[in-house]
Order: sequence, then C-alpha cells, then structure tokens
Amino acid sequence: MVVKSDMKENNDDSEIVILKKEVKKKILELDYVENPLETLEFIDSIQRLGVSYYFENQIEVVLKNICNKFHEENNDDGDLYVVALRFRLVRQQGYYMSCDVFNKFTNNEGKFKESLFNDIRGMLSLYEASQLRVHGEKILDDALIFTTNHLESGAKTSKLSSHISNQVNHALKNPIRKSLQRRQARHYMSLYHQISSHNEHLLALAILDFNLLQKLYQKELSDLTRWWKKFDYERRQSFSRERIMDCYFWTFGVFFEAQTSHIRLLMSKLIALLTLVDDIYDNFGTFQELHLLTEAIQRWDMCLIDQLPEYIQPCYKEILNLYTEIGEFTKDKSYCLSYAKKGFQELVKGYFEEAKWLHQKHNPTLDEYMPIALVTAASPLLIAISFIGMPNVVTKDSMNWIFSHPQPKSVRTLSIVGRVLNDIGFHQWRERRTEKVDFSAVDCYIRQYGVEEEEAIQRLKEQVSDSWKDLNEECLYPNNMNIPMPLLMRVLDLSIKSETQ
Repeated sequence: MVVKSDMKENNDDSEIVILKKEVKKKILELDYVENPLETLEFIDSIQRLGVSYYFENQIEVVLKNICNKFHEENNDDGDLYVVALRFRLVRQQGYYMSCDVFNKFTNNEGKFKESLFNDIRGMLSLYEASQLRVHGEKILDDALIFTTNHLESGAKTSKLSSHISNQVNHALKNPIRKSLQRRQARHYMSLYHQISSHNEHLLALAILDFNLLQKLYQKELSDLTRWWKKFDYERRQSFSRERIMDCYFWTFGVFFEAQTSHIRLLMSKLIALLTLVDDIYDNFGTFQELHLLTEAIQRWDMCLIDQLPEYIQPCYKEILNLYTEIGEFTKDKSYCLSYAKKGFQELVKGYFEEAKWLHQKHNPTLDEYMPIALVTAASPLLIAISFIGMPNVVTKDSMNWIFSHPQPKSVRTLSIVGRVLNDIGFHQWRERRTEKVDFSAVDCYIRQYGVEEEEAIQRLKEQVSDSWKDLNEECLYPNNMNIPMPLLMRVLDLSIKSETQ
C-alpha cells in the first residue's frame, strides 16, 4: 500500500480549503433573477458531485429564496427542463412546490403534450422530478409513466447519441432521488467535465474530495477486516457468511463523510454481527437454542453467556462488547444506548417469531407475516444507530419517535422497502442455498389472495411505491413530527440503500 507523506496530505487539505473558498464565492455570486438556469444547474451539480455537505448553509439560502420568490410571484416561466429541475431541487431541500407547475405541459385531456417527445433533456428532468411525488399528485404519477415509457423507447433506437443514451439508461436504473451519493458522484464526474460550461473549481474539488475519501475508506476497511479476523467467527462456524466488505459498503452508502468515520465503523460491525445472528436463527440454531439466545438478548447480561450453546457464545460476547463501544461513543447523550439496545432486542424477538413458524411448520398469510417481517427488517435499530451518528442533532424526542406507535411513516417506509424488495428478489431467485426459511412476502401474498406470482409481485411493488410517497411527504416542511430534517435525511439514505442493495 502506498502511503502519502504528511506533507502531501497537508497539501491536499490546503487545496481543499482553497477550492471550497472558490466554490462558495461562486454560490454567493449566483443571481437567480438574472440567470435562473445557471443558478439551478450550479446547485444541482454541487449536489450530484457529492460535495454539497461543504455548502449546506449556502445551498439552503439559495433554494429557500427560490422557493419564496416562486410563491410570491407565482411565476412558472421556463421550459420543461427548467421547471422540473427547479421543482426537484426545491422539494429535495424539503420545501413544498405544487405539482400544478406541470399543468402547462399537458393538453386539454390532461395528457402530456406530444411535442415533448423530442425534448430528451426536459423528459429526463421531468422523470427525476416525478420521483419526489406524494399521495394525490396524479400528474406526477402520469409523468413517471409517460417519461419512463418514452425514455426507454428512445434509448432503444439509434436516434440518440451514445452519450445521451447512456445518461438515459443510467437515470432509468438509478434516479437521483434513489441513488447513493457516492455512486452518483462518481458517475456524474464523468459527465460534468464534458459540459462546456462546467466550473473547474467545483470539478477539482469533487475529484479531490472523492479521492481523499477513498483513501480513508481503504484504511477503515483494513481496520474492520482486522477486527473481523480477530473475531474469527467464520473459521469456527461453517454456516456463517463472510460479508464484512458488504457490511462496510452498505454503511458508507449512509455515512460517507470524513467526519462520520467512527459511526461508519460501529455500524459496519453491527451489521456484520446482525448477519451472524440472522444466520443462527435462519439456518443453524435449534428451537431451544434460539429460545436461550432470545432470552439472553432480552436480559443483556454477560453472566448469561455460559447458559448459551458454545458456538453462540463468541457472537453474544461480541455483541455486548460492541454495545460497550457504542456506549463510549454516546457518553455525552447516554440515553441513546438504551434505544440502540431496544432496537436489537425487538429485532431478535421478531427472528424468534419466524423461528416459531418454522418449528410449527406454519405457513403464514400476508396479514400474519408482514407485522413480523417489518420488525425483522431491522429499521428501528438501523435508524437509531444512524441518529446516534449525529450527536449534534439527535434528541431524546427523536429517539422516542423511532419506536412510537403507530410506527411513523418514514420508519415504515424503510421497513417496507427493505423487506418487500428483498423478499421479491429472494422469491424470484428461488435458489434456497442453506436457508431453512421458505416463506416471503410473495409466498404469503399468493397464499392469502390466491393470485398468480406476477400479480403478487406487482401488488407488492405498488406498496413500495406508495411507501416512497409517504417518505417524500414526511421529508417536506413543515412536518408535524418535529424531527430535524438532517435526521430524516438519514432515514432517506437508509431507504435508498435498502432499495439499491
């Protein structure tokens, strides 16, 4: 491994400071009234290049002013590309803008005009905007269908250049709203430098930031691999999966910034241990052994370790050790640890309920399956850990919110997206490997409603789509939950990761 000298690292840090200053200067010079397109595109580029976390305050001021100006003047001037771009940026920032801005692009029958077919840039912009729709916005439901059909059709013809065709195909698979920031940044860098009006300082900042973070990720992964090898559970138990790299990659999809290094490592360890626990419940443990483990997790006491089967003891010990480490991380807000424990305890109770079905050879209906499946999606635990990673924002009220009843829509969205899409993929794959689990949301839907597999999958995908509308709605000001927007953005990031895993 090549290690840069301290002098070189200091030079990189100095360059980042200079580049940030130049980009900030450019943001402050933006004039939306005189040049709305330049303003919108520059803010969009900052976000898509993955460096918006350097300029959160400046971006907030620009987009809030744009939103206020629009509502004051009710001016929807602009072509489809501009109107849709403005709509997306404002809603991404958490501000409401009516979907009525798109009415002017429809005909007397309420359908989008055929004249838009050849406006690929506008169609792409509308497609991306439609991803932020909420319930009751039929025009955006129609927009998603309209743009998807025509973009897919256009990409299959020779009418589009290879460059545009690649952009279209990428957007169809990875819409901005549902893309991980690091993956989006890497892709957009390759596009941004081809734009003649691109800002050199912004591009240089994005490249340098990306490369410096890659070096940090490499070091963290090395540290994490050392921890895993020291734990050495895979060698001792043939049933466990070696997925430490997957666990890490999953985590930095949510926490990618340099300052989140510690929580990134803690969360990676937690997910690795959850994978082991999941394997014990699904594949290896007897019913009595699982009962003992479930009870031990509820009581959370190292003194209980000798009551557990020998092969489970190292895993139980490491779970408690990790939570001691989490406790040190949260010592300034000690209440956080109890919520992290509660998330783990509720999760294993859900695992045990599924184990009961297997033990009793019970095939659940969808109504029986989903309440348990949404627990075993681990959403409250993952959200609690992600909130812990934001000590300057998290409060006891926000931790209470995670576990409130009825379950908050945002939390439920993460559960539905993660569980249902995972179950659909598992059902379609049909290769059972060593899992004893032989039920999924698809199986349960078919069992309850007596429909064919294709219809069951389509109905479940509609549930996922509706859940995204719930999340989009809760990520708009004002929300009646009093949950700070940065925390809701973590729930959004978790949902995106669950959608793309």
